Amino acid sequence: MSSTDSSKYEGFTADERAAMKDHAREQKKAGRAGSRADKAAEAERDVLAKIAEMQDADRAMAERVHAVVTAAAPALAPKLWYGMPAYALDGKVLCFFQSAAKFKARYATLGFSDQAKLDEGTMWAAGFALTEVTPEAEERIAALVKQAVS
Repeated sequence: MSSTDSSKYEGFTADERAAMKDHAREQKKAGRAGSRADKAAEAERDVLAKIAEMQDADRAMAERVHAVVTAAAPALAPKLWYGMPAYALDGKVLCFFQSAAKFKARYATLGFSDQAKLDEGTMWAAGFALTEVTPEAEERIAALVKQAVS
C-alpha cells in the first residue's frame, strides 16, 4: 500500500472512541456491589436518562422503542451498551437502539445481536433503519422482539 493510499487505516473515529469509553464506564458500574434489583432499577434509570438526552426525533423514537420492547418482552432487562439503550436476556444484549446522532447517521437503528433468534434460512436482517416509529413499526418491533427472545 502506498503512502498516498486514501484507504489507509487511521484509527477509531472520535464517536467510536466515545462509545468505547461509554462501554468501559458501563462495565465498571455493573461490577459495583449491590442487589440485583437495585442494579436493574439503576440500569433502567440510566437507559431512560440516556433517552432523555437525545435530540427530539431520536428521543421520540427511542421512547416508543423502549415502551414496545419492555411490553413485548418483559424478560428483557434494559441496560446501556456502548452508550445506547439496549435490552438484555440473561445479561447478554439481545437488541439495542442507536440514535441517528450517535454516529451522525441519516437514520436511527434498531439492532439485534447474534443472541437474537431471528434466524430465517441462510440470511436474515440483524438491523433495521428507523425514520419514524409508527403504529405499524411498533407492531413489527414487537413481533421481532418476541421472536428474538423465543
